[in-house]
Amino acid sequence: MSSSLEDTKFILRKYNITANKKLGQNFLINDNVIENIIEASNIEEKDLVIEIGPGLGTLTSKLLERAEKVIAIELDDKMISILKDRFKLYNNFILLNDDVLKIDLNSLIKENVGDLEKIKIVANLPYYITTPIIMKLLEDKLGIYSITVMVQKEVADRITAMPGDKLSGAITYSVNYYAEAKKIVFVDKSSFIPAPEVDSEVIKLDIRKTPVVEVDNEEMFFRVIKASFMQRRKTLVNGLVNSGIITDKVRIKEIFDNIGIDMNIRGEKLTIEQFAELSNLIYRDI
Repeated sequence: MSSSLEDTKFILRKYNITANKKLGQNFLINDNVIENIIEASNIEEKDLVIEIGPGLGTLTSKLLERAEKVIAIELDDKMISILKDRFKLYNNFILLNDDVLKIDLNSLIKENVGDLEKIKIVANLPYYITTPIIMKLLEDKLGIYSITVMVQKEVADRITAMPGDKLSGAITYSVNYYAEAKKIVFVDKSSFIPAPEVDSEVIKLDIRKTPVVEVDNEEMFFRVIKASFMQRRKTLVNGLVNSGIITDKVRIKEIFDNIGIDMNIRGEKLTIEQFAELSNLIYRDI
């Protein structure tokens, strides 16, 4: 049985290509990590899998063995040629040459889900657009079951932190609203060719049936969270004022008193429930 390293080197030689630095391409060659991703994503026979950024198809080949249907979304034209060639005999494979941030995923799923039971996302995301892609997958309310992705370790630490922990950031609260996040496996930079400058981590997001807290307006909820982390050394009050969400400090004090938080508190100290209360009161006050 050939290894991912051997397969990757063979494909790169065969098609005379190199990784596209502009697109943040690094090809995974660690068989143990690949197996961990496949096991964590828990692909079953009646699943529809959407793979983002399949690259050379290292994960794709494993997904096709398990899922009823795999839709791969790839931006790089060179990778498209390879994937078409490599998986031309598979009747459960759909390949799209597109930008996942621009594609209508809801329509794509409706067209392909049929009687399939669960929709699962699997991806090795380029570091420079990790957060926008994850938030699009969550905010578009796609009816998906889980998201298993490889991201930069620092991002994984933030996403999987508990709201209120020292590692938490805006992405912590935003993801926690929609999903339960957990780490799967650490991935050393040597697991790729070419090797990136930083280590990675595979994480899994199990999508909640309903958000973890009730909010009156999701847009306001996320605006308040984002504003509170724009300047981490500043107080939550400064974040709200500087972002223009609410500028009357007297009214802010009344709202803070209502939910029992101090005017000098920083956003990172709030629970997600407190952010929900705060955004609800601000929204009702507008």
